[in-house]
Amino acid sequence: MKSDLSAPPAAADDGLAELSARLRQPLMAYFRRRTADAAEAEDLTQEVFIRALRREGETDVRSADAYVFTIAANLMRDRARRRAARSANRHVSLDPLAPRGPHLDLPAEDSSAESVLIDRERLRLALAALEELPERTRHVFILFRVEKMRQAEIADRLGISVSAVEKHVVRAAAHLARRIR
Repeated sequence: MKSDLSAPPAAADDGLAELSARLRQPLMAYFRRRTADAAEAEDLTQEVFIRALRREGETDVRSADAYVFTIAANLMRDRARRRAARSANRHVSLDPLAPRGPHLDLPAEDSSAESVLIDRERLRLALAALEELPERTRHVFILFRVEKMRQAEIADRLGISVSAVEKHVVRAAAHLARRIR
């Protein structure tokens, strides 16, 4: 029986059942190769058939097999995007003034007592290093890094050039990097 997802409801159900029986194993193999997780492969395979069922009648499908594997490829792309978005928030900043802690989804071991003490010491060193800077350099750096102002805004506010702002920021960052190793 030829599968046709745009057929009438009873025929579409039969077609989907036949399609599922014929393509379940190839889909499972496709997902297993890409995820290395049998349970996730099963979930993704089920999701393919759910999406195909939801779309029945909405699209004219010439080749149900190709359509099902297009859905599978789209699922893998969606999965990769979700993972990339999640891991984008899991970086650890090298900026000594960047906030750190449990709100950044860091692993539990990073919130240990030792880690808290290390972070407090780094903060103490950063504050001490900031105090060592000339007042204008410190002020520019705080406006840029803490207040998140754009360099052009800082230049306008302080009556200096954008180039001068850049130099102050670089000088302050270099000083902090040397002092907080």
